Amino acid sequence: MRQVAIVPILAATLLIVSGCRSNQSAQSPPAETQQAALPEAPRNNTIEPPLEQDSRPRIVCFGDSLTAGYGTEAGQSYPDFLQATLDQQGYRYRVVNAGISGNTTKDGAERVDRVVALKAAVVVVEFGGNDGLRGLRIEDTRANLDKIVSTLTKSGTHVVLAGITLPPDYGPDYIQQFNQTYEMLAKKYHAPMLPFLLKGVFGADGMMQPDSTHATAAGNKIVADNVLGLIQPLLKK
Repeated sequence: MRQVAIVPILAATLLIVSGCRSNQSAQSPPAETQQAALPEAPRNNTIEPPLEQDSRPRIVCFGDSLTAGYGTEAGQSYPDFLQATLDQQGYRYRVVNAGISGNTTKDGAERVDRVVALKAAVVVVEFGGNDGLRGLRIEDTRANLDKIVSTLTKSGTHVVLAGITLPPDYGPDYIQQFNQTYEMLAKKYHAPMLPFLLKGVFGADGMMQPDSTHATAAGNKIVADNVLGLIQPLLKK
């Protein structure tokens, strides 16, 4: 996958994340990202009980490198900051980081049953960026995302969508179809949608890593706030 900057187009455009990397890393994800089980990022300066012993309702952040926190230190992914903010605001939820760098929608569809098994109250779905940056068929991306969202919805969890878009050199027709994919799913499944995951992050000083694709730790704090605004109506104190 090439190193390219994600350029936001219209606020109406959707994006389910762009877990992209350089050419080499996109084709062969680092060994630490090829995990057999759902990964869970360390918490910020806290010690959490094992997941199976934690009775709090779960919020699962399900996606690729933007969810996994690629390129940042342990405890600096957006799910980590989301956990910290929820704790500070008095919400009793356990945030699970189910992001794996390099994942496409096909990868997400293949492991969605493991997310269902977590019986989450809310699942934030963030996929599609790697599909788009690799120029995969829109029809396949749509089918995979539909499987992810429909499977989660049928399980009884609340599903929300986090979106992203593609650089202009992918062509207006492809980009338009790419963005419409998320709009169609949000409408079909009545799912709340975040038009641009990196709102307030992309293009801001110190908020993006040198690859112009992934957020820094400071950027992930803002991403966490963006996601909190999306899911907060679904939460209970």
